[in-house]
Amino acid sequence: MSIPHDRPRATDRRVRVQGAPVDSYPALPPEADRGSVRRITVVGEEILNRPCRAVTRFGTAELSALIDDMFLTMYVAEGAGLAANQVGVDLRLFVYDCPDDHGIRHVGHLINPVLDQPDASHRRLIDDAEGCLSVPGAAMAVPRTDRAVARGFDKDGNPLVIEGTGYFARCLQHETDHLLGHTYLDRLSKRDRRDALRQMDDRYEDVLARREVKAAGLGH
Repeated sequence: MSIPHDRPRATDRRVRVQGAPVDSYPALPPEADRGSVRRITVVGEEILNRPCRAVTRFGTAELSALIDDMFLTMYVAEGAGLAANQVGVDLRLFVYDCPDDHGIRHVGHLINPVLDQPDASHRRLIDDAEGCLSVPGAAMAVPRTDRAVARGFDKDGNPLVIEGTGYFARCLQHETDHLLGHTYLDRLSKRDRRDALRQMDDRYEDVLARREVKAAGLGH
């Protein structure tokens, strides 16, 4: 039986791992099972304020271990993405486990990312709440484009193109910003930045306590 051309295609709701759909995937990725929890850097630390170095050696045990640790650290902190400089490592790399606005889960890592965004005539900015694991406890509205394409490599040096819409597009932009030496605070007015830092001061200890509980629950 053929499908009429005027009938909309059903959305493929499978999990996307490294940009490709898979039939099944665990709640906790295998990287996290292998990883160890690392300390998350906090806004104001110098490593968050400068561009990261490009990864030049692929396929190493050290790179794989870093990705494993970043995945577990991200889950312990209840994040949707984490950049290497957020665990004190000066490399252009981030990991993510993030839904898009259709509820489709995207999981993976990206090395040496370059972000493509729509040109100005096709760009749609969305103001939505955004938080950061390095600004614990704070959330502020930040304008981001509703679509983004990130090009880079996996840990073995294979080229990747990761496309995101909605919240996942926001994640790709947020993490790429980190690797350029920026946090979302840099996109805020002075007044909103002060508000975000006040939120962090008020909630910092509670957030760290929650992370400790989560780490213990995962056996770390």
